Amino acid sequence: MKTFFRTHLFTTLILASSLVGLSQTEGTAIWQVTKFDVNANVQQADRTLNGTATINALNVGNAPGSTFTVRLNAKASVKTATVGGATASFRSVPETRGDMQRVVISLPGSVAPNASISVAINYSLPVATNTGLSAISSISSQFLPLSFWYPMPNTPLTLRGADTAPFRVSVNLPNVISSGVDKSAAGTSVFEQTLSGQPFFVQGDWDRVEATGEGKGITAYLTQGASADEKKRAEAMIAYTAAARTYLASVLGAAPDTPLRLVGVRRGSGFSDSGTILLDADAFKLTKIDTATALAIAEAVARLWLGGQTPIRGEGGGALRDGLVRFLANSFLEKQFGRDAAESELIRQRLAYIAVAKRDGPLARTSSLDSTYFASVPNRGAMAWRLIDRKLGHDAFIGVLRSALDVGKTDPAGLTLPNFRAALVNRGGEGLKTLLDQQLDQVPDTDLMVGLPQARNAEWVAALRNLGSTDVTVPVVAVTDRGERLSVESTIPAKNFGEAVFKTTAKVVRVEIDPDKLYPQLDYSNDAAPKTREISDALAEATLQLGAQDFTKAEAVAREIFNAYPRLQEARILLARALAGANKVDEAEKLFRSALDEPLPTTATLAWANIGLGEISLKRGQAAEAAKRFTDAVIASRDYPSSLAARLARIRAEAAANNAPPVDESARTFITQLTSAIVSGKKAELESRVVPGELVKFVNGLVGTQPEIWEMKVVRTELLEPNLLAADVTIRAKQLGRESAGTAVFVLSRIGGSWKLSGVELFEVR
Repeated sequence: MKTFFRTHLFTTLILASSLVGLSQTEGTAIWQVTKFDVNANVQQADRTLNGTATINALNVGNAPGSTFTVRLNAKASVKTATVGGATASFRSVPETRGDMQRVVISLPGSVAPNASISVAINYSLPVATNTGLSAISSISSQFLPLSFWYPMPNTPLTLRGADTAPFRVSVNLPNVISSGVDKSAAGTSVFEQTLSGQPFFVQGDWDRVEATGEGKGITAYLTQGASADEKKRAEAMIAYTAAARTYLASVLGAAPDTPLRLVGVRRGSGFSDSGTILLDADAFKLTKIDTATALAIAEAVARLWLGGQTPIRGEGGGALRDGLVRFLANSFLEKQFGRDAAESELIRQRLAYIAVAKRDGPLARTSSLDSTYFASVPNRGAMAWRLIDRKLGHDAFIGVLRSALDVGKTDPAGLTLPNFRAALVNRGGEGLKTLLDQQLDQVPDTDLMVGLPQARNAEWVAALRNLGSTDVTVPVVAVTDRGERLSVESTIPAKNFGEAVFKTTAKVVRVEIDPDKLYPQLDYSNDAAPKTREISDALAEATLQLGAQDFTKAEAVAREIFNAYPRLQEARILLARALAGANKVDEAEKLFRSALDEPLPTTATLAWANIGLGEISLKRGQAAEAAKRFTDAVIASRDYPSSLAARLARIRAEAAANNAPPVDESARTFITQLTSAIVSGKKAELESRVVPGELVKFVNGLVGTQPEIWEMKVVRTELLEPNLLAADVTIRAKQLGRESAGTAVFVLSRIGGSWKLSGVELFEVR
């Protein structure tokens, strides 16, 4: 997504041009979508989606409307438009935000306030390159909302956010998944969703795992050919999803009656809408649920209430749609996995926020148009609502939220940030209003500092400072040399000083302000004395030292972080890797194993812990055990370094154990043919070996610089699905007089009985 810079003028333009909203601008027609009905005809031969979208909308403004404007993918071609069944004129102009066009449709007459219209748009959308947002392929086709594949009045790139409404999606393909009730028949896939959402669909081949009992209504879709172990993991993830639904029902009221679907995909993972959640296909192969998957499921379930059953509309909706949802999801993670596991996730969320904190804007005025949005609004928003929850009291906060959700179900305005704030202030008074104003309307500037504790008579005193523009009241915790923990509450005025006094004669060796990190801050490294280094900088330094194989320095830095933040999995893994590099095998093994025992690990923790244990097994001559560890690491890896390390190590371990799997001969033959096509320099010959729409830049790069030498050798193959295979290859090449060598992982798809290249997972050729 392009980066945009917000100015006062630009914000004014956004407010003036938004066509859906709740504020009653004088003399303005404001359209609110009440239903989407999209019919998609996917033509694989010419890689085009032909669509007809019918949009029902209500004029919630205070003036008649004479035009209706929608946004659509810039590459789409609008054929016709009708209003109430009658042909209407239209014009298309480039949209200033995103890769879109704006289609302005003339209405046959003025549409009065509180009157409805039905607009149908017939269009064609070509797809040159497959991505996670839009793809047309014989393997799997999919269209997600951010591809702007259907016309919408408002998009996510506005303060009010994208339009959501009940929808119907019809697709001329089998094996399609969307959200809502499945009414598919006779080769046409149809889904009807009564909750508010955005039309989308994914198509592919899956093995289904149905739930019963508490998990009734929840289905897992695993990529075809799933093993018994994967299906068992799917059952566990269904149980987790059911637990999230039960917990949130106890908090927010009866759960909406809609199917929940956990869908394993090779691209587009992380997306969810109205009960359907796209997950990385390998998530079902992990030994336990990872933190990203657990958080994604919990948030998707929370959105059944916030945004689904009760629409979220109006400016600042992201603070509810993403910030409040994450707060609720974090609460469930703590209940399900314990306080320590939740604390580990909260630290990661703080780290993500800190990266953008000093260029962030007010929560109530931030949209996905802003480059800081996805690091700030979900994370800082969750912290802000947690702080407000503590200030008002949890039961009171949830009571206000439930009431607001109930009202929003039937109110045309839905749930809005201004209305929710007003309800909170009505319950909490002026003190809460001040806190809400500070957290939602102001540019973040809070920074709390604490000085070294000093003895004074029969007590210890720590100086405090508040660099922010708002008074804060926070606990301050001291630790004595006897391990005692003492806590006092202190109020530090804005831009001023304070102090924390501890009634003890024991020596205070450490003191920390706001230990629960309730306040979003610009800097957390000065919250404790003696001071510790900033986490992200320390992690980066330890990683750099590991790369340089300076294990002594890496150990020192990693140990410092680990001692200060023992719940931070990244610090534990870095320390274990440094110890292993320094041949301190026993201590490293203990840390790696404890990392795997985490109730809620990250995928990086699972990958690097298994890599570390695999390397230790190799040192001990246990090659078969090492190979198994490296395979587990390959499955867990989501980043390039861990995936590369795991794959190369697995080949070494299997060779040492003399148990390398046989190479698929048909894949070997295909790689030979692919080599010839690359050396030929003929684009048509190379494209005939690649799945249409895939690897367009990769193919153009090879053709643009025809290699003098290109040799590939298959060293390992692995069948991922019945028609999907990964091939580890070594490459020796010479291009433009420069020789290079290395390794790559090609993903092959079987189409019509023959292999074609569909992906390049790794390409380490230098």
